[in-house]
Amino acid sequence: MNKTFYITTPLYYVNAPPSWGAYTTIVADSISRYKKMMGFDVKLFCGTDEHGQNIERAAQKQGIAPKELADRVSGQYIDLWKRLGIEYDEFTRTTDPRHHASVSELYRRVKANGYIYKGNYSGWFCINCNLFATESDPAVPAKCQDCDRPTEWISEESYFFKLSAFQDRLLELYEKNAGFIRPESRRNEIATFVRGGLKDLSISRSKFRWGIPIPDDPAHVFYVWFDALTAYLTGLGMVDRPEQFSRYWPANMHLMGKEIVRFHSVYWPAFLMAAELPLPECIFGHGFWLASGEKMSKSRGNVIDPFILNEVFGSELLRYYLLREMVFGQDCNLSYDAIVQRWNSDLANDLGNLLSRTTAMITKYRSGTVPAPGQAKGDDEVEQLAARVIRDFIAHFDDYSFSRALENVWELIARVNKYIVENEPWAIAEKPEQAGQLDSVLFHSAEALRIVAVLLAPVLPQTSQAIWEQLGLDGPVRDNRLDGLKWGAVLAGKSIRAGASLFPRMDRKVVLDKLDALLEAKHGLAAAPVAGEAAPVAEAQALAPTITIDDFSKIDLRVATVVEAERVKGADKLLRLVVDLGFEKRQILAGIAKAYDPEKLVGRKVVVVANLLPRKMRGLESNGMIVAASLGPDDTPILAGFNEDVQNGARLK
Repeated sequence: MNKTFYITTPLYYVNAPPSWGAYTTIVADSISRYKKMMGFDVKLFCGTDEHGQNIERAAQKQGIAPKELADRVSGQYIDLWKRLGIEYDEFTRTTDPRHHASVSELYRRVKANGYIYKGNYSGWFCINCNLFATESDPAVPAKCQDCDRPTEWISEESYFFKLSAFQDRLLELYEKNAGFIRPESRRNEIATFVRGGLKDLSISRSKFRWGIPIPDDPAHVFYVWFDALTAYLTGLGMVDRPEQFSRYWPANMHLMGKEIVRFHSVYWPAFLMAAELPLPECIFGHGFWLASGEKMSKSRGNVIDPFILNEVFGSELLRYYLLREMVFGQDCNLSYDAIVQRWNSDLANDLGNLLSRTTAMITKYRSGTVPAPGQAKGDDEVEQLAARVIRDFIAHFDDYSFSRALENVWELIARVNKYIVENEPWAIAEKPEQAGQLDSVLFHSAEALRIVAVLLAPVLPQTSQAIWEQLGLDGPVRDNRLDGLKWGAVLAGKSIRAGASLFPRMDRKVVLDKLDALLEAKHGLAAAPVAGEAAPVAEAQALAPTITIDDFSKIDLRVATVVEAERVKGADKLLRLVVDLGFEKRQILAGIAKAYDPEKLVGRKVVVVANLLPRKMRGLESNGMIVAASLGPDDTPILAGFNEDVQNGARLK
């Protein structure tokens, strides 16, 4: 029987139309597809949170019943997931009767174990974020620390959960299981919060009616977190499908934005401990997508409309951009310019060019049939790189380092494009005595694309299937096992089915004009605020004193590739880099930490002053210097690089 993997997205609140929760769900869908291709029996959970005073008030403003609002917005989420190609296995609405049964059952178990009591509470409360402010003076109005809106003073009778009883057990959980909360920075934040002391948690309300009644006191309804979090149990059928529940619970991964990690990593495991249920394996709180440096959220009113983005860019480009651009776990700025650039550079120029030139050459030189390999310059290097890329892709995806995994794939794509240029198949095609070399180039290019198609299937399902079919292969590409993927000769003799270009180049102005028009028509917004900003113009600076050509010749500038990058402890500006100069590897310390995330530098070509005297900084030796421009009043570093693929060790003259 296959290993199981249960992954959940948060339940999205239905007080307003769908927004940037689409990112979390796209990531979850890619993980689900990946795990299935690794041989797991997967359940992907999605759902909507439909109770609470916020929903009740939003419905009143629109002159409709809360259930009508919930039905409408929940339906919009289902529609959006379909458009984005999300293949969820379970979709739970908190208004479903089966969910009511789960909440009541959890409550009964927790109460039977002595962790529920009745009391009174008061405090400044934000109904938009379902969060109490830290201030507790009723005479001093407080603002929500999340959305900065005014809060309301609430005072009423409530049922309480004895959260304070679980402080030591939670800290022990975090200490013994470092992977329970990821990334590490979130775990540290939560541990600090819990060490500060836990207060018992109000889990009911009596001043509004839109919620699930407390089983033994229907004058009260459950408060959002006891209600919503329990949906993860409902989705597997804790009450109505016990065999399925026992097979898939506990969850392997609860995936969410970092703003709700506290509720999932403090309240949720405490509820489960109190009910004597197994705990989830991992709570992963990813970073925020930022618009003009601010978090995008419905409560802040600066959301990006996923329906419009999907209409303009398409789901495949969105999926690729979101997983490639953000270092998972960190914050990242959303840029429309960068989306267009990813399409034109990565997809059209790199992958699209490799596919079109390969299928065109096989059609022209071998009548559309993939030949068996002969021998050509670089064959072994391409085969060995493909094997390493497969290993690295799996390792990075297992660690949820999606950007690194995709960088690995594009490393293979770039090398095969270079391999084609090195062998000049258009030239050797005119020399019958070199037919074996031509066959090898054509086969290796096609075989590399087969491997690329399988690797990209979790992230780009439609694109990978199209590549698969153009290579003359049948069946779904997703049926291939990633853990069994290796270089082979399966393509030899296959008849390719070349089709239209998968990635026609995008015209930036046309695309952004369309985006502006759609946003203006629907929301009265313009795309410009989060489009990529032009680089600042450098101020005129006095030139350094003139030197002779002999002076310049003393500086040995070399091309290198960054193979390792990490921050230097205790130094805000320094990164420790290991660069490959082709003939040796060197450690260099560079003051670029505020401009570059270390994860994004690995694999990047840089220029190194290779004959600089070594020096020590922070107890580490730096053997060389990275060349960079310096822009603006803050001297922001911009690394020098190349448009072409230049070999390591090449000297700049």
